Amino acid sequence: MFDSLKKLRRKLRIKKNVERLFKENEYYHSLFAKRELRVPLEAELFDYFRKLFPLIEKKSKGQLRILAVFPHYNWERDALLPSLRRFGEVTHYDWQPKYDHQGKDWLSGQKQRMNSELIGLVNDLVQKGAVDVIFTYLSGELVFPETVQEIASHGIPVVNMFLNDKEIFVGKKKKDAAQGMRDICRHFHLCWTSTEDALEKYCVEGATPIYLPEGANPEVHRPYDVEQDTDVSFVGQCYGVRPMVAGMLQERGIAVSCYGYGWPNGPLSTEEMVKMYSRSKINVGFGGVDNLKEMYCLKGRDFEVPMSGGFYLTEDNDELARCFVPGKEIATYRDFEELVSKVSYYLKHDEEREEIRRRGYERALAEHTWEKRFEKVFTILGVLKAD
Repeated sequence: MFDSLKKLRRKLRIKKNVERLFKENEYYHSLFAKRELRVPLEAELFDYFRKLFPLIEKKSKGQLRILAVFPHYNWERDALLPSLRRFGEVTHYDWQPKYDHQGKDWLSGQKQRMNSELIGLVNDLVQKGAVDVIFTYLSGELVFPETVQEIASHGIPVVNMFLNDKEIFVGKKKKDAAQGMRDICRHFHLCWTSTEDALEKYCVEGATPIYLPEGANPEVHRPYDVEQDTDVSFVGQCYGVRPMVAGMLQERGIAVSCYGYGWPNGPLSTEEMVKMYSRSKINVGFGGVDNLKEMYCLKGRDFEVPMSGGFYLTEDNDELARCFVPGKEIATYRDFEELVSKVSYYLKHDEEREEIRRRGYERALAEHTWEKRFEKVFTILGVLKAD
């Protein structure tokens, strides 16, 4: 009985979320068309920032002074900081554990104190002439619009990256404030989104957006020379359809080793996770947004697995197909039956699987590093000399 009620609540939650997201998308798409807005081209962004910051002195790679503002949950520090340090000296502000933005008193006091501390840090660096560009990974849950306004008022370019616009560009509202990007995005100089269809939303809200997918850090995500002792694996949290799909594969005679929070095996360390990508003949991925049908988004795993030299089989996604060639650099599936079919096929065709794995690794290393992403952003902002 309790399981049935739990499943019913889950279905209702998903239905409500689907309705909310489709309504939100239609609202922004309609306004974008009505106002005759246009997403800026890359060449236009270069020109815009050249005029916005006419006195900025471009610096060579390795000479920038960067303030990086983001919390570390599980991947951020290892992926982002080493890549940023290739461009120069990095000051990293992570408010955890001093402030807990998931705590009960976040809205009643901690958020204000954290925001004040961040403003103080920026003011201090600016007064010392010790910052050339500010990179943030923030949302409305974490900062007030006024905080972003203050940070961006010093003539120092501020770029914010947000990787969950597909689902929470607006998000939940607390005290009438959107927890996503809606209320704060217009105050950043540049908004980096990994969701292509969020570009219209940013434009409607008066922001300047750029679409760039996630990346991976080859210093961390690299191939290991280990025995391939695992046929099929999945690394990620246990939620939504994932346990059901894993169970259905087991019923078809396909053993899947699953790791992450919620699975019996538990999570892996970063090194163990990357080694698992090499140990596995097939690394399975899920591209859906919170179990929403026909709604997909890019995942960090989409780049980390190929960068780690793993063979990657994930859900079909138009955006991912512009990053890797399906069937040549990665493999994709559209439904459960195709997943079963392709797992069975590639387990029997070692040479073809190896060739796809090799091409995926080469593409990831050439085009999809975090360093490449930052290089493009800093060049567009006008703080980095182009090679």
